[in-house]
Amino acid sequence: MTVRLRGLSTAVPPTQLQQTEVAEVFGGQPGLSRLAQRIVSTSFGLSGIERRYTVLEELSTSGPEVAEPEFYDRSSGLILDPGTRLRNDRYAEHATRLYVEAGRAALAATPGIEAGDVTHVITVSCTGFYAPGPDFVLARDLGLPAGVQRYHLGFMGCYASMPALRLAAQLCEADASAVVLVVSVELCTLHLRTSNDPDTIVATSLFGDGAGAGIVTARPLEPGERALRLDGFATRTTPEGEGDMAWRIGDHGFEMVLSNAVPSLIGEHVTGAIEPLLEPEPSLVEALRGGRVGSPIEHWAIHPGGRSILDHVESTLSLSEAQLEPARDTLRDFGNMSSATVLFVLQRILEGGAAQDGDRVAAMAFGPGLTVESALLTVEG
Repeated sequence: MTVRLRGLSTAVPPTQLQQTEVAEVFGGQPGLSRLAQRIVSTSFGLSGIERRYTVLEELSTSGPEVAEPEFYDRSSGLILDPGTRLRNDRYAEHATRLYVEAGRAALAATPGIEAGDVTHVITVSCTGFYAPGPDFVLARDLGLPAGVQRYHLGFMGCYASMPALRLAAQLCEADASAVVLVVSVELCTLHLRTSNDPDTIVATSLFGDGAGAGIVTARPLEPGERALRLDGFATRTTPEGEGDMAWRIGDHGFEMVLSNAVPSLIGEHVTGAIEPLLEPEPSLVEALRGGRVGSPIEHWAIHPGGRSILDHVESTLSLSEAQLEPARDTLRDFGNMSSATVLFVLQRILEGGAAQDGDRVAAMAFGPGLTVESALLTVEG
């Protein structure tokens, strides 16, 4: 049975943040040590990011000034420190719109599939919670069937869209008539804060808001349609690094731990993590061990967790600059949007002029654990 990812769509909120302006705001906060100021300058300046998007209009230095600011007081230049409840309330408010926008876009981009055809919904997020949740909201606002089956993958981190696609594929393999709507929404900027802690500063320099969605089904493609065949998935945890990437709930938002050891750990273990994905095709395993896997696998959708992560993956797997371009361009234009980001990279590959019918795509995302989730796909159409 052939299962495909179709109607791949993305969405971002309207407020854009220029990286240089954000760096000035965070670098100018009172209480920052000289070392922290230097880390802000370095982290923001070398991030590979030019712009990010946020649901918080008040974070923009050029938009309308907010009378009662909750996150950033432009008149004083101070970054405020709201509690977790307020941050999560704003998540429920803003995430709902993005879930529906991205889900509706995926349906509109999938010819031959309508809302009434959807049998399952899988939602993904690690930046907020509410119930009835986004799975319920999608079913209600998109007019999905009353009996649609709903699942939510919460608080897994940046890799969570990969197990969501794997679950969707398994549902389709169990039922050839299944049509699964997968939607990831992450509002990372709700949890930005000022700090002297190097890990917090690095996280602050990277994360933005965004949504990705797609339809997973075994139904045949329509004439002229382009899609990604889902060939296989793999999961591996590295033998070290459990404490180097973590996501915890604090009194003033969710607290990200992202140590500077993560890029080197990924670089050290990425070959062993992706080998199980390629095992069903011995020629690909041989190419991996021979340092030439970038030849039979033309496209690489690497989660751009940061510039240094991409550098290590490119070097370890001997990939070309062109093969990392979709990931680097996504990082430049949107930042790290946690679990939604790899869907942005896949969309760039599928819609780019370089992807041809039959080309192979390897996708990888990294998260707490340290966990590496990977998928092997094939361009169709």
